[in-house]
Amino acid sequence: MVRDTLTGSRIRERRMIAGLRQADLARQVGISASYLNLIEHNRRRIGGKLLVDIATELGVEPSMLTEGAEAALIATLKEAAADAGAVAAEVDRAEEFAGRFPGWAEVLAQEHRRAGGLERTVETLSDRLTHDPHLAASLHEVLSTAAAIRSTASILAETGELEPEWRDRFHRNINQDAERLAESSKALVTYLDESDSSEERRGVPLEEAEAFIAAQGHHFPALEAGGAVGDQKLSGLSSSAAQTIAREMLGIYLADARAMPLADFMAAVERHGIDPLTLSREFHVDMPAVFRRLASLPQGALPQDVGLVVCDASGSILFRKSIPGFALPRYGESCPLWPLFTALNRPLVPIRRRVSQLGRTAGEFDCLAVSWPQEMPGFDRDPVYRSIMLILPVPTAQTGGEDAQPVGSSCRVCPRDACGARREPSILSQGF
Repeated sequence: MVRDTLTGSRIRERRMIAGLRQADLARQVGISASYLNLIEHNRRRIGGKLLVDIATELGVEPSMLTEGAEAALIATLKEAAADAGAVAAEVDRAEEFAGRFPGWAEVLAQEHRRAGGLERTVETLSDRLTHDPHLAASLHEVLSTAAAIRSTASILAETGELEPEWRDRFHRNINQDAERLAESSKALVTYLDESDSSEERRGVPLEEAEAFIAAQGHHFPALEAGGAVGDQKLSGLSSSAAQTIAREMLGIYLADARAMPLADFMAAVERHGIDPLTLSREFHVDMPAVFRRLASLPQGALPQDVGLVVCDASGSILFRKSIPGFALPRYGESCPLWPLFTALNRPLVPIRRRVSQLGRTAGEFDCLAVSWPQEMPGFDRDPVYRSIMLILPVPTAQTGGEDAQPVGSSCRVCPRDACGARREPSILSQGF
């Protein structure tokens, strides 16, 4: 039996080792126990986010479920060799090494995974410290208050005799500023303590709206059934700006669902596969609508997860749906080599590029991108363009056969030094 067809059996084995009941694991990953039972008996294909969620709950790498422990170990060794750079490793003898020295091979693989985790942590923290608006505002408040206290204190220290009225006024100012500094510091510490998860989305309306969409799995059954956007409960959105953005996103979702009903669209995908051009012709819609529809299908509907990024003509990201292995920066500028930005130079021309993101979690992806004008305002006004990119993971068996364009997430955390598109030096030191 082919390795990949035994994924369900490996899930069942790992679940039993972990002492989890089938119903408990199903509840933790958000599926029914009957569906998990079909998966464990290899009667349903599994991939994408669901596979990652199950692997996370079982405490293993997703590749250990799809390919088995030995294959996952060999793949990790090959990744470590590729990341070694100038160090020449005998990649063709990785299987021999794992077979003769399984303990040392596992030690090397574990250290490689640990280094990858540290690299992701550095990327997240750097991105956040550089661009987090809430953190920047809090630090500005602390610094400005400290400066006010210092200014008042210097007046009291350097000035001779002061009138009692003025002296009391300065003392009151110091006391008020000290209380403000204490409150600001306390609020900053609380924010940092509560924001350990990289999934926190506070302070930026767009990210709050994205978090709301992601919490629903990017799929809204009520809208699929013909419900109205106004009937959706925007739970968790504290600001009116975030609610406005979320309603706009849901309005686009509803329009796509009406143009491409779920049952008809799934049947078309079954016939043609993930072929946006053919699907757009069948449903008489543009390709951006097909990209959005593919990214909003219910979990498990496709054999693989898909990512999505939308930007405007300035390059600002308007929406993102993450996908394992393809790093999307939370703040700041993205890599200018993404096909998403290339498409802006060729409006209405579909672009396909195979890319590989550098780093210890390097993987290959097929990126389909197209830009289009939002509307035609008239002869005397320029149209407003947007660009959209669908991200499809390339199966491991198909990687390496095509020259993939190396890209990063952002210059600040990209280890590729010799890049003509680099804007600033990377914070990752040599040999990180």
